[in-house]
Amino acid sequence: MTPTRAVRPVKGGRRRSRRRADMPLLGGVRPPIALLCVLVLALAGLTAQVLGPAGEQPVPQAVLSSQQHFAEDGAIALRASIDERVTDLNRTAAALNAGPPVKPERVLSDLGKTYQKWTGTTVLDLESGKVLAARGETIPLAWLDKDVLTGDKALKPRMVRLETGDVRLMTMAVLGGEDRPQQLLIASNSLSVPAINLGQFRSMAVVATGGEILATAGFEQSEALNTDQERKELAFLQKQMSGLSAQAARETEQDPVSAREPGSRGYPGVSGTLVGGSYNGRVATAGYASLSSADPEEKQSVGAGLGLTVVALLPVVEQQAAAADRELYGLLAAGALVVLGLLAAAVLWATVQRPLLRLFLESRRLARGDLTRPVDVPRWGEAARIGSALERLRAQLGGPTGDPGGRQRVKGRFGVRGPLALTAVLLLLWCVPVGLLLNRTDDSVSIPASMVADQRDRTDLVADRVRRALNEAQADLVSTSRLIDPDDAGAGGALLEETLREHTRYQALYVLDEDGEVVARAGKEPRAGFADADEQPLVRVSGKGDKKPVVQAGAPLPGRKGMTLVGEVRVEFLNSLLKRPGLGEVRVVDSRAETIAASDGFLAFEELPRDALADLVRAGSVHVGAGPVENGLLIREGRGTTVAAAAPFSGGGVAADIGWTVVSWQNAKDFQITPYQREDRSVLAGLLGLALIVVCLGWVHLVVARPMRALAAGAEKLADGDLKSVLYPRYQDEVGAVVRSLELLRQQLQAQKQTQARRLAEPEPGVRGR
Repeated sequence: MTPTRAVRPVKGGRRRSRRRADMPLLGGVRPPIALLCVLVLALAGLTAQVLGPAGEQPVPQAVLSSQQHFAEDGAIALRASIDERVTDLNRTAAALNAGPPVKPERVLSDLGKTYQKWTGTTVLDLESGKVLAARGETIPLAWLDKDVLTGDKALKPRMVRLETGDVRLMTMAVLGGEDRPQQLLIASNSLSVPAINLGQFRSMAVVATGGEILATAGFEQSEALNTDQERKELAFLQKQMSGLSAQAARETEQDPVSAREPGSRGYPGVSGTLVGGSYNGRVATAGYASLSSADPEEKQSVGAGLGLTVVALLPVVEQQAAAADRELYGLLAAGALVVLGLLAAAVLWATVQRPLLRLFLESRRLARGDLTRPVDVPRWGEAARIGSALERLRAQLGGPTGDPGGRQRVKGRFGVRGPLALTAVLLLLWCVPVGLLLNRTDDSVSIPASMVADQRDRTDLVADRVRRALNEAQADLVSTSRLIDPDDAGAGGALLEETLREHTRYQALYVLDEDGEVVARAGKEPRAGFADADEQPLVRVSGKGDKKPVVQAGAPLPGRKGMTLVGEVRVEFLNSLLKRPGLGEVRVVDSRAETIAASDGFLAFEELPRDALADLVRAGSVHVGAGPVENGLLIREGRGTTVAAAAPFSGGGVAADIGWTVVSWQNAKDFQITPYQREDRSVLAGLLGLALIVVCLGWVHLVVARPMRALAAGAEKLADGDLKSVLYPRYQDEVGAVVRSLELLRQQLQAQKQTQARRLAEPEPGVRGR
């Protein structure tokens, strides 16, 4: 067995391992160029998808979102109504229990005068089960059992079905004390659709767990329709409401924490949108929302625990399909990106990758000792500087002289940065027009009429909430005023303190005598008087010139002429009622269009930001028929469009005639309408293109351009004779491989220089003999 066969594999293995050590392991110029190609193709596919007609829905997303917000508003109104009724009944029972005994007939009479919100009330003797007094609708008592009065669910509101098939919510409170017989006060409420303005063509339903519809509103009576076509459409809508309500009930059964989007758009419960069938060119769209506590962490809601869901149904005109050229439009934009992207990649390959790989091969050849062939010097930039330095090093190592295959070139200003800038320009030729010029919109964009109508109707709903809140505040003061004894200031102050703790809507409560002097108070210092309670409105605003408006509600004390219980309503409480997603900026203004409360920050009594909004407020305050009406309009200014609405206070209660108006407005670009969505998609595509440029070209600049500039400087210093500076490779890539080869050349030159120095130091043989 010859030794050569055992040695050759070893030598070959060493040679292969040396080659692997010289080859770049990570990074280099090839990965960012490959990533550039991949990202360009991905962005091109995304561009063809989002700029063409693909993905467009038959109903604009803005219309679906508006139905979701409408259902949320209805759920909030229903939940607040249920909770307020329960709170009022419990508060009344607590006040009666704290005072002297009152006959059952008197209890129901005073209750009916203070609150007109129950369909029927009954006082029941708990020991005998005898009905002591009853008013309004007859309340059945078959549902009363031991579980209603004892256990964990004692006195909890119950839903009871009447013999007529209607469902009522029964609310209970215990009357009496230790030395008095106990009585049960029962009040029944209809679980009807909240008394809100549904607008034209919209219908709403209250749905129980399991999908049973408890109440509906907005459907016309079949007998009132004139044609069979209208009756068929009504039957279609009723069928859609039944099917969508069952589907919504299944969706809302999941816990908000496990929902797909819990608390989306600021709503704490489960809400969403559904799309039904189509009939006669109109698609049934629905929004649903479960009843949820306003703040589950701080206050439990009775209404939220009933498992109810509100469904809002609106048939909308089906959106026309996009033209066939839209698909070609997206394909052309994607094709242009592919061409420019591949051209940019080709520039980087020809001007950066290829010269760098050539330098890698040449430097490795010289480091191995192959000095016979001149270095193939690139034409320009840092690569030319490095190639010229390698050729000079080859000559210094003893290679044959002659045509070096390249000339010493003038140092350029840009080098590798030039191709990078050219690549960026090529990609910007696509990004800038797509992001800034493509699919631009102006004030000619068509806004669906349903969006203007929804803005108007939801603004009216907010106005109704604020009006009801002020009415409730004044009604609470009326209920409290009957318990105040002005002659006992200490007891009156204690009662006001307790009332202030129960009602967070007030910042101060105080009793004024006929001279305007404070008899008893709780909370902050009174900021304004309340004269002429019998002549002026019981809800009023003052404090002009201060930082905050002073909103006051008053209630005269029974049997005490000139004495008034006044409550100052916190402006923050009113602001919280105005914050509704999808409605834009909302404000409450007085008859002079001066701001009293706002969903955003505001200055007390400041004017509206646009004259058109003030004109809208004045137009809404004009009495038409029975009274002022809500209005909505489009304000087109320049390239923008604003949807605005104004809803003056109307309806019942002491707050109906104070002359306040709720006005709202928002930029139409906030709507998810197809033209605006295309503009947003175009901007997004342009931004993604810019991100592509920054990532890929920044990568090349950091791992190739900067190291090559340093490498060129080091190679020239080495060629100029600097053999002391050690060259350290920083990266395992092509540049690092060239640095390693230069370091080997430096060591060879250093060894050659030392050998020459030793030879010069040795004496000649002939000199030693003499």
